[in-house]
Amino acid sequence: MCSPTNITATTLTPSSISIPFFHTSFTMENPLPIAVDFPNKNIRIEFDAPQADAINANSPNPTGDLSKSHRQGTIIPPHSLLPMPDAPPGLLKKSLSFPEKFDSPASAIGKFFREKSNSVSEALKRISSLTKDGNDDVEEEDLLVKEFDLVGVKVVKTLKQGTKELNGRISFFSRSNCRDCTAVRSFLRERDLSYVEINIDVYPGREKELRERTGGDSVPQLFFNEKLIGGLAALNSLRNAGMLEAKSEEILGTKCPDDAPAPPVYGFDEEGDETVMDEMAEIVKIVRQRVPIQDRITKMKFVKNCFSGTELVEELIHQLDCGRKKAVEIGKQLARRHFIHHVFGDNEFEDGNHFYRFLEHEPFIPKCYNFRGVVNDSEPKDAAAVSRRLTCIMSAIVESYASDDRLKLDYLRISNSEEFRRIGHPGGMIDRRPFFSDFMYVIGGHPYSLNSIRNGILRSNRRPPFSLIKPLTNGDNALELSLGKVNELIHFGMWNATRGSPRIRFFRCEGIESELKKAAREYFEREDGVQVDLARRRVYLPRIIKWYSADFCQEKQLPNWIINYLDASKAGLLTHLLSYGGSVNIAYQDYDWSLNL
Repeated sequence: MCSPTNITATTLTPSSISIPFFHTSFTMENPLPIAVDFPNKNIRIEFDAPQADAINANSPNPTGDLSKSHRQGTIIPPHSLLPMPDAPPGLLKKSLSFPEKFDSPASAIGKFFREKSNSVSEALKRISSLTKDGNDDVEEEDLLVKEFDLVGVKVVKTLKQGTKELNGRISFFSRSNCRDCTAVRSFLRERDLSYVEINIDVYPGREKELRERTGGDSVPQLFFNEKLIGGLAALNSLRNAGMLEAKSEEILGTKCPDDAPAPPVYGFDEEGDETVMDEMAEIVKIVRQRVPIQDRITKMKFVKNCFSGTELVEELIHQLDCGRKKAVEIGKQLARRHFIHHVFGDNEFEDGNHFYRFLEHEPFIPKCYNFRGVVNDSEPKDAAAVSRRLTCIMSAIVESYASDDRLKLDYLRISNSEEFRRIGHPGGMIDRRPFFSDFMYVIGGHPYSLNSIRNGILRSNRRPPFSLIKPLTNGDNALELSLGKVNELIHFGMWNATRGSPRIRFFRCEGIESELKKAAREYFEREDGVQVDLARRRVYLPRIIKWYSADFCQEKQLPNWIINYLDASKAGLLTHLLSYGGSVNIAYQDYDWSLNL
């Protein structure tokens, strides 16, 4: 296990190669790479470049004598008095724009690289054999091979200067928002050491393993292969005693055994509470298979995958051996807990020719990324439960893949992470375009998009910028949650993955007002936040305020409002500007839409 370095290439810089081609020539000024390093594998691949003489030997110029104008790329047309050659009898006349096929210098280069690509593929297979650690038949001396030759390819396995090759695995158990876990993570990153993090908040099923391995549930707990090192205090003790490097080389010099903590795997380590089923869930599991689910027409509308209230009541009576009154009461409980919904959104369940459908048959379900696409045998989670779950996972992602100031994120590593898979995410570029409207979560049995939460609930169902449509329509369940008054500070606590947005952060119900004020102060302190120009009597404000002007006070009152959230320096300048009377010009800064990589 070695520290990654930048990929480098050793290049050949011969004199320029002039290549005649179709009565013209061009000069290859760029050097040809003949060696490439793969630092993650500590591999160096070298191969011979095609020589200029060999290329020119295959050119259509029989003499190989290139004039000065030819070498400089001047077009040399054939003499006008020379006759054009006729096609052989019986053959179609070929286009004059395409000459006869010959081994041109360009094709010679292409042929060279095609041949070498096969050798490189073979080399990569051999490289894999150097790094795999699961072959028990390989002798110890075979593992010491650092260099071998294939046809035209030389592969060298090298270590970064001053480092030892570590074949084992570093892993540690952690929790979100843990200061000691952050310290361990930073310690390993500073030394470019790869590690596997097992966050108990994200993978609650691994907490039992933590107790079995350590005898407790405290974190962090660091492992070198299967050997327990301990927490942050133990790590600091080894470092201060100068024993950490020797300890790591001693243990991690060997391949990782099977009994070491395993990395989280897709499809495993799933949430432990999702399989818990209560009495209502058991009833749903039974009647779902027996109630006739059909497409029907009601109130002049065509509705899919539904059943009538009477059909459900009859099936409940038959399966539970109960009276009709009891069956109707069970139906009402199923509706209140969102196992079933009325096709037109009515909440109360009724016996009769009223139509209902199971939650997994709702049209919005395919857009909901916290619904696994299988039959729903458990009660939909309420907002508090979904929020807790998302906070744990998002905290783990930010702690693992964000910069210390949380202004930049490593999106490539995030996209490949197991934590990101558990949140759910759109697939390709087309899926990401309507991300804010079509990416939904089921909360309490109803769908919510980012647009409906921000503009429908937090902004009291106001239209988003450059839109003529309100996010929530009449009859939408989210209207019941819509705030009566908009708190303008919410805009400085929302992050949208661009450099111009506020930094990513999480808020708690208690103390939300003070946290939003802190977020506003941090945003206004930035270069693209608030700036005061005394000479021009101008105040530059974030463009977010202009986009969401309906949520703020009138523009002429903005300087008096914003002064409460400025640091002492900017507040002093703005106070000086306002105290001398006269008009104050308001301008808005450009917004940086680039991704915050």
